[in-house]
Amino acid sequence: MLQQALTGISGILVTPFDEGDRIAPARLQPIIDKALAAGMHIPVVNGNTGEFYGLTMEEAEEMIHAVTGMVDGRAPVLAGVGRSVGDACRLARAAAKAGAAGLMVHQPPDPFTAPRGVKTYLSRVAEAADGLPLVLYLRNDAMGAAAIADLCSVPGVVGVKWASANPLRLAEAMAASDPSIVWVGGLAEVWAPAFYAVGARGFTSGLINIWPERSMAIHAALEGGDYACARALIADMAPFEEIRAEEMNGTNVTGVKAALAAVGQDCGPTRAPSAWPLTAAQDTRMRAFLQANGLARRSAA
Repeated sequence: MLQQALTGISGILVTPFDEGDRIAPARLQPIIDKALAAGMHIPVVNGNTGEFYGLTMEEAEEMIHAVTGMVDGRAPVLAGVGRSVGDACRLARAAAKAGAAGLMVHQPPDPFTAPRGVKTYLSRVAEAADGLPLVLYLRNDAMGAAAIADLCSVPGVVGVKWASANPLRLAEAMAASDPSIVWVGGLAEVWAPAFYAVGARGFTSGLINIWPERSMAIHAALEGGDYACARALIADMAPFEEIRAEEMNGTNVTGVKAALAAVGQDCGPTRAPSAWPLTAAQDTRMRAFLQANGLARRSAA
């Protein structure tokens, strides 16, 4: 069930904060409901759009329990885990207890990381996960295709979210790995056609928080092999992703949360070191994007 869902859209949910900088999970309920109604396949909690590295461990645990509760069995929930091996195992146990369908294991950010050490890390997480399947989240492919295939051989690994802008290395890793592994485009809609072209299926999405219908339309076009349609649909959302990519990607989550606030689904600010708020010029462009696509009008209706 999880592997089939991975070929769809993995919606990376934001983490809402209140005015006192406390997590406010309940603000996600209408966002989750709208995305699931549109057809989102997998809600993902504690992803990078969820500001995973800006959360305390207690907050990350609470978000796992809150999101699985709000989804309430309507779709398989993927819970992000990571940081130190102890932290990752702690979150893995929390995810199993909460009823998550699987774990998205963030690539360890430690500057002194060996591929065989990452394999040990994954094995430890798998042991703590109590049978939950693992999806690797790879942002750096420098270890090479053979090492990536070795990571995929860890019992329990069923998929890889590929977040490196390198389709050729993706193709190499796919060819070197167990054919049962599901390879998911991990750089959202913009890179999905390139990853689909070499055999990946499904993609991650931050747009799902704002405009789930557009994400679903892009997915349908790619599944149908209509790349021209997918490119046209992506072109319309380009301003949204362009704003998110600015300031060394420091406005990635800022853009999503600013758009949510503009359409009446305020989830609070981002936490430092993310940029907040958008600059005046960025905000003007974001509001123009929302207006041009009927999103602002829809929220006011």
